[in-house]
Amino acid sequence: MSVPIKATMEKVPGGMMLIPLLIGALLGTFAPDSAKFFGSFTGALFTGGTTILAVFYVCMGASIDIKATPYILKKGGVLFGSKILFAIIIGVVAGRFLGELPISGGLLTGLSVLAILAALNDTNGGMYMALMGQYGKPKDVAAYSVMTLESGPFLTMVTLGVAGLSAFPWQALVGAIIPLLLGAILGALDPAMRKFLSSAAPVLIPFFALALGFGLNLGQVLNAGLLGVALGLFVLIGGGAVLFFADKLTGGSGIAGLAAATTAGNAATVPMLVAAANPAYVPAAGPATVLVAASVVVTAIGCPLVVAWYAKRLKNKEAAAATPEVPAAV
Repeated sequence: MSVPIKATMEKVPGGMMLIPLLIGALLGTFAPDSAKFFGSFTGALFTGGTTILAVFYVCMGASIDIKATPYILKKGGVLFGSKILFAIIIGVVAGRFLGELPISGGLLTGLSVLAILAALNDTNGGMYMALMGQYGKPKDVAAYSVMTLESGPFLTMVTLGVAGLSAFPWQALVGAIIPLLLGAILGALDPAMRKFLSSAAPVLIPFFALALGFGLNLGQVLNAGLLGVALGLFVLIGGGAVLFFADKLTGGSGIAGLAAATTAGNAATVPMLVAAANPAYVPAAGPATVLVAASVVVTAIGCPLVVAWYAKRLKNKEAAAATPEVPAAV
């Protein structure tokens, strides 16, 4: 008897990331010693998120086509640049008030510059490509090859430095981007390697999601509550507005900009990776992981709804413009 596990997971927005994340979080909350108890490969599966992510970034890098057409470079470059510039501006402003540490009291407890930037800096590529495949053009889908440069903690580290907060040693910055560059070089040298490595990236998503979830506590997730929802809405609405107008200014319909207003599932790993590179961010990493995970959920649900609504609106306008006016009866 066949059980449609994959198809069922894919019906959930971001399900390949979110469902294993939830399973890992349940284990981490109710059976936190299970990794030690089983040890060996099972323990590594629960706790080896960083290693799996390193391989994931090599595979993602291989999907970057450095011979992309001018349109792809333009579209992807505009969306990539707009998203990063917006994050830098927000980081500079927020950094003046928050510093490296999270807010310790009140309605905004747990919020930090690290959480905001990690949520803003990384686009949900699978969702972008799926939405543009449905509502856009094939070359719009290919524009994500440029936006894959967002993957990993590198840009968040750079943005934190630009914001005037604790900087990172050059070794940490270089080390954060080497796997991505390695994949890009391999993919550029050999198309067969590009196909081989890039096709493996989706397979790794549920595995690093499981390990990431194991490091979370569902009690903390519940505590994120409305603040996590607010962060997701900020990415969706604030970031979406910036990307929408950037897309329109470069001749697009705006749909690509709205489709990029998401937080990637792997962005939830960034706070811990940043803290590993600079201990100044250790107090912020735990709460930031929870808030970013909430933003992943909110944008994964909200973005398709916004894009579908706007695409329908555009279609109705085009249909109205194409309908000839009927002269009024005398």
